[in-house]
Amino acid sequence: MDIFLEKIVKRKKTAMDGLMIAGLVILALLLIMILSSVKFLASLSPIIVVGIGYLAFIFIRSRNIEYEYIVTNGDLDIDMIIAQRKRKRVFSGSCKDFEVVAKMTSGQYDHNTQNIKKRINAVTTMDSPDVYFITTTKDGEKTLIFFEPHPKMIDSFKKYIPRKVFE
Repeated sequence: MDIFLEKIVKRKKTAMDGLMIAGLVILALLLIMILSSVKFLASLSPIIVVGIGYLAFIFIRSRNIEYEYIVTNGDLDIDMIIAQRKRKRVFSGSCKDFEVVAKMTSGQYDHNTQNIKKRINAVTTMDSPDVYFITTTKDGEKTLIFFEPHPKMIDSFKKYIPRKVFE
């Protein structure tokens, strides 16, 4: 019997996202003011205002990020969805290659795990109580993946790697 599970989580906006959005709005307003004060661009002013506004809107929407987890027969795929338009695969791997799958509060998140440099944060927020992590070697480099799986996904991993899953 094939196993197919999926879950989508929306990343919460951080303070950095707020600063970037505010900076974009201020920059757009400044550009509009500067370009509208140039005499030879006065006839193109409405087109320039609309263009700058549209670009600001596109950049602000690009801060809306969702992550989709797909588990198919022990394989995990994590996609990042930007502004509900673009999809980018951020991780793909078999659970048989995972070294540890554990909840952040399980005690498995130790000093060795914390020192892994390559990290993939595919969570709503790291403060969420449902955050799990995976350690694996991908492309010859130790990788640490943070995600918020559905309980059925964890059960699916337990079928394939029962000694490596901790809750």
